[in-house]
Amino acid sequence: MEATLREYRSLLSWARKWPERRWAVEGATGLGWHLAQWLVARGESVVDVHASATARIRQLSKGGGRKNDSIDAAAAATIGAMQGDVRAVAAEDDTTVLALLDERRGNLAQCRVRAANQLHALLRDLVPGGAPLPPSELVLQSEIVA
Repeated sequence: MEATLREYRSLLSWARKWPERRWAVEGATGLGWHLAQWLVARGESVVDVHASATARIRQLSKGGGRKNDSIDAAAAATIGAMQGDVRAVAAEDDTTVLALLDERRGNLAQCRVRAANQLHALLRDLVPGGAPLPPSELVLQSEIVA
């Protein structure tokens, strides 16, 4: 299954066969965040299953700890059904959204500074005698956050 909106909708349609359901997502704060938040936004009950919990189930299973999507799904479902090592997933609040927007703003500012410095370096190499920046646009290399 691909992580596309079409596949998410298909998955939810398939799961509607069960009126009482709870989704167990391994890594709902990491790689599984998008799926977990998508499900929560649609009123679904979602729990986060820690990767170490599914690893324990895999070790005890017939496969001897092998890792693949089917085995991981079964392990997460087992943990979720047993009320094991899980945490309920809640919808992200405004604080999280603002933090994401602030991070994006910072990344864009860094990209602008980096582009201006790269352009200046290129012009300095191409223009005889160098290409000085106007004082209002001067950006020191030490101000760039890597």
